[in-house]
Amino acid sequence: MKKIAIVTATRAEYGLLLPVIRELRQSEDDQLKIELIVTGTHLSDVYGHTVDEIEKDNVRIDHRIQISVKSDSEEDISSNQAETLVKFTALFVKEHYSAVILLGDRYETLAIAIAAGNTLTPIFHLCGGDTTEGAIDEWIRHSITKMSYLHFVTNEDSRRRVIQLGEDPSRVFNYGSTSIDNILNAADMDKLEALESIGLGDCKYALCTYHPVTMDGGSVDEQIESFIGAIKSFPDIEFIVTKSNADQGGARINELLDEVEKHIDNLHVYTSLGIRRYLSLMKYAEFVLGNSSSGIIETPAFHIPTVNIGDRQRGRLQTDSIINCDADSNEIIGAINAAVTDEYKKTCKKIKNPYGDGKAAKRIGQKIVEIVMDGRIDLKKKFYDL
Repeated sequence: MKKIAIVTATRAEYGLLLPVIRELRQSEDDQLKIELIVTGTHLSDVYGHTVDEIEKDNVRIDHRIQISVKSDSEEDISSNQAETLVKFTALFVKEHYSAVILLGDRYETLAIAIAAGNTLTPIFHLCGGDTTEGAIDEWIRHSITKMSYLHFVTNEDSRRRVIQLGEDPSRVFNYGSTSIDNILNAADMDKLEALESIGLGDCKYALCTYHPVTMDGGSVDEQIESFIGAIKSFPDIEFIVTKSNADQGGARINELLDEVEKHIDNLHVYTSLGIRRYLSLMKYAEFVLGNSSSGIIETPAFHIPTVNIGDRQRGRLQTDSIINCDADSNEIIGAINAAVTDEYKKTCKKIKNPYGDGKAAKRIGQKIVEIVMDGRIDLKKKFYDL
């Protein structure tokens, strides 16, 4: 029997993987099994214990790998990676997977990729080739690309970069982003239903996420102070904020958000909203604010503005519906004022999203099954010279 592993460690990653999980599990039979491995912040109460959301989606979980998610210092990150490397190496030795599917660029994903390499487990990588110059994700993502056998990128620019890194074009596929699949299939709550599910009535609101800028030496406290300062200037808009991830500095951001929420009536902070509710809220938002990749990839598909703060997403393929600004209160205020104008909203209505047509998961799933069942994976890759 062939076995394929899919690993998820965070809420955002799971959202992108869910369509692929469902697609692949339609191919399960006595010759092929698709195993889901849940780890990282999914199993942490501090980050919302989002494994509960996976269970609510009726998605079978085959393995739960508990790892530390403390991220206050550089030592914490390296310690987490070491623990992840050891535990996943043991799992891969035991299970003998035909392939492991990894998405993106998180530090624990790099450790899992090393474990796969050490056990000669082929890696199928999603979302390689992107650039995010403000985060350590940048070099992690490209490192995982070089460890991987198959590549499923989200856009043509990224496909070219993966090939530029020496990967054979015959193993690099641009099927688009599964986030567009989710938009077509998961954002099915109406505005009032979505708002009432988080305790709000009908209102004008913005959806927000702010993550640490891990390649920036600036103070997290100063960045959040600017973020909150801008929010205070718009008392007629409700700001729905999802908490930060487990990057270094993320816990401090969440601590600050919890504190200021007590003193600002139009600020509402949530550990996690879940895929369906998050995308449904995005659909009806006045704009999306922060520095998450969702503001770059998903939001344009809804034809609403994004105010993207700072350098975290610098270099990622963007549309004209995105306004970039520095992490300064006055700059953020100016960007929001521009985003809510009728003229700019008309611009957003004309946007064509460059991240696919909503059929990515089907194509990815079919290609993975084809390659695994063919049984001719050769990990002795040749460097592809341009």
